[in-house]
Amino acid sequence: MKKPQETTCPDCGATQSSDLDRRQFIKSAGSAAVVGSSVLWAVPQATAAPTANSASETAVKALYESLSGEQKKVVAFDWDYEHPKRGLLRTHVSNNWHITKPGIASDFFTKQQQTLIHDAFKSLFTPEWYKKFLKQGQDDSGKPWGERHNIAIFGKPGDGKFEMVFTGRHMTIRADGNTESHVAFGGPRVHGHAASGFNEKVGHPGNLFWHQAVEANKVYEMLSGKQRKQALVKKLPTEQDVSFHGPDGPLPGIPIGELAGDQKEQVEQVLKSLAEPYRKEDRDEIHHSLKQQGGLDKCSLAFFQEGDLGEDQQWDCWRIEGPAFVWYFRGFPHVHIWINIADDPAVELNSQQL
Repeated sequence: MKKPQETTCPDCGATQSSDLDRRQFIKSAGSAAVVGSSVLWAVPQATAAPTANSASETAVKALYESLSGEQKKVVAFDWDYEHPKRGLLRTHVSNNWHITKPGIASDFFTKQQQTLIHDAFKSLFTPEWYKKFLKQGQDDSGKPWGERHNIAIFGKPGDGKFEMVFTGRHMTIRADGNTESHVAFGGPRVHGHAASGFNEKVGHPGNLFWHQAVEANKVYEMLSGKQRKQALVKKLPTEQDVSFHGPDGPLPGIPIGELAGDQKEQVEQVLKSLAEPYRKEDRDEIHHSLKQQGGLDKCSLAFFQEGDLGEDQQWDCWRIEGPAFVWYFRGFPHVHIWINIADDPAVELNSQQL
């Protein structure tokens, strides 16, 4: 077994491991237990995407209304604000960036405003995963969640389109109340975890997301020799390559529609695991968007030889991709997860690593 390849990445840095709950976030001290997750993908009876009255969006509106004029000059922008380097700032996605300068936990925000920001973040996830994302934020920034994380608000909550974007290391996450048409999550998102250092060990000990790759690798184990050759791709896509190729575009790997029934059932389990962290409204929106493009049968599943830590054929990097669906799990040298989902492949992506 070979030693994992040493790599460098300008977007990532050292990590520390600890945890944080809501009360401790305000105090910037202490730790909290991380509990197991049990919420699985549930096919909704009807689409119920987030609205302006969803819990996270309600907190965003209250925050916006509490901001002073001086604060709004720093963290509030027009809906279509163009950044001189990043383009349409609202749609920018990266695995490590700061959309504005003030830290969430800094004295730029009042304690009440910090609580509202925290509540908006908390409401984007299931209760179990909310605590896990706090841990991820502290592990990967080396500081309690919020000290090295930032927000920006686009549009005016309560008056048409609006969106709040959270950023930091391994984070581009949005709350948009479904005011951004056609896309899930309000636009592309990124998260990740470097639980055991920049170059994670084989098996990714302590990584919050590795169980998702374990589920994906179960599919590979079920494939025949011929299917494995089709599913296995030599080279990794670039980090930010999550734009849509449409219904006629080339999709790497093996078409899920060609899999046997039991193999498809395991792919469904993978999707359950992927969708598990998010609030029900977002899970419903994922399902709706996928259904609009023909479901999983119109998607492909690819495993990548490049980036195989330890060369053990327990594939660290893999991808589910459809006409307007990309879920890219890149576990080398540590976990980055890039997600881009819409009900229309014409939606464009603004992704850079600046």
